[in-house]
Amino acid sequence: MSDPMRPPVSHRHSQTASLRSDPSRPRASLRTAVVWEVLQDALEGRVKATGRQALEVLDTGGGSGNFAVPVASLGHRVTVVDPSPNALFALERRAAEAGVADRVKGVQGDAHGLFDVAERGGYDVVLCHGVLEYVDDPAEGVRNAVAALRTEGVLSLLAAGLGGAVLARALAGHFKEARQALDDPNGRWGASDPVPRRFTAEQLTELVEGAGLTVGAVHGVRVFADLVPGVLVDTEPGALEALLKLEEAAAELPAFQSVATQLHVLGEIRETRGDREA
Repeated sequence: MSDPMRPPVSHRHSQTASLRSDPSRPRASLRTAVVWEVLQDALEGRVKATGRQALEVLDTGGGSGNFAVPVASLGHRVTVVDPSPNALFALERRAAEAGVADRVKGVQGDAHGLFDVAERGGYDVVLCHGVLEYVDDPAEGVRNAVAALRTEGVLSLLAAGLGGAVLARALAGHFKEARQALDDPNGRWGASDPVPRRFTAEQLTELVEGAGLTVGAVHGVRVFADLVPGVLVDTEPGALEALLKLEEAAAELPAFQSVATQLHVLGEIRETRGDREA
C-alpha cells in the first residue's frame, strides 16, 4: 500500500534537482548537492530496512532547515534542535512555505544538553552538520548524536575541513595564516578566524568509530566550489552543472578530501543498543 505522506518518485527526483541547481542561488547547490545525494541514499536504505515510509530524523544544529525541509519533503518527520531562536523562526516559515510544517518541529537547544529536548534512542537518522566546530568537546557531541539513534540507525556528520582552509589562505596570499592553520591543533589561521575548530578526515572517522559506529562513507564537500571565481559559475553556460559533476566525481577520492572545505562522514551502528549500553 502506498503511503500518502511519501512523495512519488518523480517528486523526489525534482527535489534532488532543486537542491542541485537553484537558479537564484547558484552556489547554494554546490554547498548541498554532494551531501544531499549521500543522505538521500541513506534515508532510502533505512526505509527499506525498517519497512517504514516515514522515518524519525533528528537534525542537530539544523538552523533554518537547509536539510530538514528537503528531508521532510520526502515524507519523513524531522526534529530540528538549534540554539538560535531566529534560526528556528526562519525554519518555521520555510517549512510552512514548503508545505511540510506538520512534519518539521523546531526546538531550542544544543548538542551538550541534547536530551533535554530530544529523545534518547528515538531516531532513525541523526544529522550533525556544522556542530562539531563549535562545541567544547567534539567527542561528546558525536556520542550524544549516536545515543539519539535507534538500533541500526545512521549518523550524517558534516564539519569544516582543515585542508580547505589552508589551501584557501595560501591561494589568497596569506601564507603565514595558511602555515598557522596547518600547525594549529584546532586548524585556526588566527585570532580573527570565525571557525573555532577544523578537522581532517582521519580525525572525523576516529570520532565516529570511537562512538561505536562503522564508517560507511567519507566525502569531500566544496573541493573546488570555493576556489572557482563566482563569475564563471554565474555567467558561463553549463558551468554550474559541470562543476557539480566535478565535485561529485572528486568527493570520494582521498586526495581531494584532504583539501575540501568541508568533510562529510556517514556512520552506521555496528552493534545492538543493548551492547552499547552494557
